[in-house]
Amino acid sequence: MSFIMNFLASLTGIYMLLIFLRILFSWFSGMSYGEPEKIIKRATDPYLNWFRRFSFLQVGFIDLSPIAAMAVLSFITSVFFTLGRYGSITLGIILGMILSSLWSVLSFVLGFFIIILGLRLFAYLTNRNIYGAFWRIIDTISQPLLYRINRIIFRRRLTNYLTGLILSLAVFLVLLAGMRFLVAWISLLLFRLPF
Repeated sequence: MSFIMNFLASLTGIYMLLIFLRILFSWFSGMSYGEPEKIIKRATDPYLNWFRRFSFLQVGFIDLSPIAAMAVLSFITSVFFTLGRYGSITLGIILGMILSSLWSVLSFVLGFFIIILGLRLFAYLTNRNIYGAFWRIIDTISQPLLYRINRIIFRRRLTNYLTGLILSLAVFLVLLAGMRFLVAWISLLLFRLPF
């Protein structure tokens, strides 16, 4: 039983790697990678398309469906590894794994926003030419974040752009660190549940 579960966990890990490669191929869609790209698309697109049908995973021009697909595979891999290691799973372990999978998605999104805000701060402080296509994409993502955080903290009062940017970046960093601690603590409690 242990060997089979570890083997299945390894297979899902390999499939996650293929999905990651598929995501990278989509970022550089102007380039052709030949037959390997076609094979990876045929192997991963049916699974990814199942998640793409959920409209709430499409936020503007950002497609979050690959993140959800990876989170589900991460959870399944964790289940296989746990079954392989312990031979059984308790409800507490399942709840802990679900929480960990959800946290991995949320921490990825928070990390992405931290990078976006960090890039925007860097561009502002170094007086970069912010009118290029790359900076327009960064602004398209960062402006709604800045608006919402400033609206919540400053109660609709106008603030200095730099202050709002630094404050937003600090909020996301504190949120990431605080939630990481909270999720680790709750997961530890859940894994210890006897049922």
